[in-house]
Amino acid sequence: MSEHDTSPPPALPRRAPDSHKGTFGTVLVVGGNAGAEGLRMIGAPVLAARGAIRAGAGLARIMAPAPVLDAALSMLPEATGAPIACDVGGRLVPHEAAKALDTQLAGVSCLVAGPGLGAGDEVESLVLRCVGQEGVPVVLDADGLNALSRVPDAAREIRASCVLTPHPGEYRRLASALNIRHDPGDENARHEAAAELASRLGVVVVLKGRHTVVSDGARWWACARGHPAMATGGTGDVLGGVIAALIAQFVAPGPMAVGGVTMPRSAGKPLDIYDAARAGVEAHAIAGEAWARHAEASAGLLASELCDEIPAAIESLRAGP
Repeated sequence: MSEHDTSPPPALPRRAPDSHKGTFGTVLVVGGNAGAEGLRMIGAPVLAARGAIRAGAGLARIMAPAPVLDAALSMLPEATGAPIACDVGGRLVPHEAAKALDTQLAGVSCLVAGPGLGAGDEVESLVLRCVGQEGVPVVLDADGLNALSRVPDAAREIRASCVLTPHPGEYRRLASALNIRHDPGDENARHEAAAELASRLGVVVVLKGRHTVVSDGARWWACARGHPAMATGGTGDVLGGVIAALIAQFVAPGPMAVGGVTMPRSAGKPLDIYDAARAGVEAHAIAGEAWARHAEASAGLLASELCDEIPAAIESLRAGP
């Protein structure tokens, strides 16, 4: 039985005057689809990268299929890019994708895998490469989660420190593969659902929805903030980037602190990935409330507009003077 964590997300450190972009880490977003299934998906990795920059990451890099990379970078010139080779049908070339990922991981502080990646054996292969390495923490979202749900005995494949960010539908696919019976749509059972999946896979789970739940298997926390206007496409991609940025800035390299285990921390890297996920969820929710207040509206939010509310939301979570 997991313990209900009623503590607020920890305060984030203030920035030192002599810091620079290298101080705050690099987030690599692996996503996008070149139309192998008849639908190009370019916006999702861009939104994740934009969310990471708005949440304070020093650098963001988008690794996407070569045919769509330039379009993605034109939408976010602040990011840099790395292409993934595709065949004539727009599908990723598995061995080239693996090589590209291995090259890009050097110097990366956190990885977001899945936004807009699509489906197929080649996607599963790339996702397993992401979660199977041990050097860089991973935020797994969207098509990354769907790919993992199709992998037999997925727990054996995960070696990275991981945050999984499923919405209820993605949760159900993962849970079905693991024979987990909890209902992620039941308000009274969502904490049990998140904790069971976290425990089975040895990860932190962010079960999205009203009162998003964060659990590492031993403890769970529910966000009391947010707004219904956030129920629109792309906001989950933004959340993945925000969480990754906080991991890049504030989580020390090394094994994940999971199950409530306390790991050594430094003054500059004071969080574990569970607390980084909580802070990201809280900031994301505060940003949604701010948009609704400024727009004087309960609907019509664009995910890109949500990104623009993130800096003030992050600032509200920083420690006092």
